[in-house]
Amino acid sequence: MLNQADNDLLTRVGPGTPMGDMLREYWVPACRSATLEADGAPARIRLFGENFVAFRVTDGRVGFMQEGCPHRCASLALARNEEGGLRCIFHGWKFDVEGKCVDAPTEPGGQRAKFAESVPVRSHPTHEAGGLVWVYMGKRATPPRFPEYEFTALPSENIQPTRGIIRTNWLQGLEALLDSAHVGFLHSANLSSALGKALFKEESDYMLNDGAPVFEFVEQPYGFREGAIRQEGPDRSYARVREVSLPFFSFIPSAPTGSRIVCCSIPIDDCTTAQWYIAYDTDGPLERNILTDFGATSGDPDHFNADMGGPENLWHQDRQAMKDGHWSGIIGRGNAYEDFAVQESMGPIVDRTQEYLGTCDRVIYRARMLLLDAVKRFRDTGELSFAGDEIDFGAIRAVSFPFKKDEDWRDFDAHELAAIAAE
Repeated sequence: MLNQADNDLLTRVGPGTPMGDMLREYWVPACRSATLEADGAPARIRLFGENFVAFRVTDGRVGFMQEGCPHRCASLALARNEEGGLRCIFHGWKFDVEGKCVDAPTEPGGQRAKFAESVPVRSHPTHEAGGLVWVYMGKRATPPRFPEYEFTALPSENIQPTRGIIRTNWLQGLEALLDSAHVGFLHSANLSSALGKALFKEESDYMLNDGAPVFEFVEQPYGFREGAIRQEGPDRSYARVREVSLPFFSFIPSAPTGSRIVCCSIPIDDCTTAQWYIAYDTDGPLERNILTDFGATSGDPDHFNADMGGPENLWHQDRQAMKDGHWSGIIGRGNAYEDFAVQESMGPIVDRTQEYLGTCDRVIYRARMLLLDAVKRFRDTGELSFAGDEIDFGAIRAVSFPFKKDEDWRDFDAHELAAIAAE
């Protein structure tokens, strides 16, 4: 368990908080690239407890700035988007893609240009990659290098980013993405279905047959590798090797070849989180929509769980289905909805002083300690963790595979396993 001070330190992300200040120093996904149309409607974006708009100007570039017009605070989500910038419909003030005020038509002609130059506007750098618009909200004059994960270099047909929105703190979202021990219980009905077996191949049987994997770790400059080791007979084991790129990303283990999923937990505010599920295939176009396969979509890729319900209806849990053999009773919705329901059931910010952790929670404890160390170091020295120049973000890949008892899972490389499987 954590004490209350450390729990607050990890979970509070508003302006001026230590964790909020640290997380703003990383590039974070703000919205899907496809959401923004050139000269189209701005998208309202809330991150770290603050409101912004993202917009694509005439030449295709993307801007990201405060939602409230600096003049009288009218929402720039209502603005006209034309001729290279946003023009507020209230008084016609215009802002370019870099967030600078370039016109204030309500000012006298002789001082109009000079006045516009003096208008303070808060805007942030953007970067498009992996079907996403990323934003840097930190205080550095020059943004840090972009983390070029392998999915960020893929063509659009190879990648599918979708966003869920959950009514919990960002750390609850992250911890659910790291917890391998729950898979054989919470998601057992999905894993044992024909579709689950088709998608996860033989891995589903390993997860269902061994609910108490042994967890082993390898420290990495970006976070850690987690090996969840399950036994299969006297001579063989099975490893689900997750890659955790802190502070946001969990690369979900999958077979050496085929489609993959990486997830991240991005704070909207203290009590709301954007949970991104990014499906991708490095070898070619994605052949299926994994979230749709599991029924985990409302039809809106920007809020795929809009129809999941909430505490007022217990997330549409079906007790009769539970009596008939479905474990969670959240039927036809998929793993993501089950995860989201459990996370929201803990309350907006879970009271971690009341927890009683077990052996299966080693990964949770490890992540918390690394994040606590990082935020305290950043608060006291300004040093940023998990972002060193030596990190090869593009090499990070999670994988699942069987191995012999006299072998060590740490000796297997995900890329080499993929090459062998493709032969």
